[in-house]
Amino acid sequence: MIINKEGIRDPEGEAIKNYIINKVTDKVKEVKAGKYLSFSVDVKEESEAIELVKKIAYEDRLYNPIVHRIIVRAEKIENGSN
Repeated sequence: MIINKEGIRDPEGEAIKNYIINKVTDKVKEVKAGKYLSFSVDVKEESEAIELVKKIAYEDRLYNPIVHRIIVRAEKIENGSN
């Protein structure tokens, strides 16, 4: 996920929150908008997958590190051939 750092305004998240408060419920206190990218990589370890995706994101500028932060999670997917 790529989301704004703390202290950086999120107009899209604010607009969604205001819509929900006005049309659905006033119980929502915060909405953050961001980008979700899904990678499938061929590596042995989850830690290797995380480092590879972080490297791609940073070196190829998939996000702006000045205003964004990234959250990288790994999940092992069985290929069904076992």
